[in-house]
Amino acid sequence: MKILQEAAHGELTSGRGPTGMAAASLYIASVLCGERRTQREVADVAGVTEVTIRNRYKELTKKLDIDITL
Repeated sequence: MKILQEAAHGELTSGRGPTGMAAASLYIASVLCGERRTQREVADVAGVTEVTIRNRYKELTKKLDIDITL
């Protein structure tokens, strides 16, 4: 939720599908918490494509300055 709140505050959600933003936020949170899931797993559950998650992931990590070491 915190990632989505920061994204909304930074106006990163404008014009983007809420499902894709939520899925990317969930993916980022899983990585940060050490409960890694693949983009494919998250995409299947959320009903979006891996490409959507990948694009939103890049946007969110860059704009919110989230440092993720894979």
